[in-house]
Amino acid sequence: MARVRVRQHVNPLSQKYQDPIPLPNWEGVFANPQNPLFVDIGCARGRFVLGMAQEWPEMNFLGVEIREPLVIEANEKRDRKGLSNLHYVFSNINVDLPCLLASLPPRVLHTIAVQFPDPWFKKRHAKRRIVQPELVDAVAKYLPSGGQVFLQSDIEFVAVEMRDRFLAHPQFTPQHPTLWLTENPFPVITERERATQNKGEPVYRCLLVFGKNEDHR
Repeated sequence: MARVRVRQHVNPLSQKYQDPIPLPNWEGVFANPQNPLFVDIGCARGRFVLGMAQEWPEMNFLGVEIREPLVIEANEKRDRKGLSNLHYVFSNINVDLPCLLASLPPRVLHTIAVQFPDPWFKKRHAKRRIVQPELVDAVAKYLPSGGQVFLQSDIEFVAVEMRDRFLAHPQFTPQHPTLWLTENPFPVITERERATQNKGEPVYRCLLVFGKNEDHR
């Protein structure tokens, strides 16, 4: 099967990405919609959650991607593998996240991951980055107590910005004593992480937990 070719950079502030998506019917998407859910934001071709869905069949996995051809391709690959705990959605997450999370069955959200997002290096493009304060607020509203946020990038200032925006919320705390995790805590890694490691370059990653003393769901 030919590899779908798409633009590497998509401007999430473009008008064509401002319309909200139709919300999935979770009963029809997952065989067991009450299972814990892992959401990978900006999943690209979705190979990370494809691998995770096979490694951890007791969990559901949702890949979210703004480039629709990649979503179509990923769902076709999922169908060929017959995975009923995996789904991909075409979405501008900075528009759709609150409604998407609100539509989930209660308390299923377990982990949110943002891995190697487009850094948008220029200062005037900073608003195009995925982790904005509004995204943090949406995650905090719907992530149950004890839920996790996993962040990583090979660009240090991007990793610092993502981490600091979550830590600015009083209910998020690191799950590790060091500034960055030295190892990925999951059994699957992304293509970008593998390529970065093969070049001998650092990956800046952290795992945060949402406050266990308050239930915000």
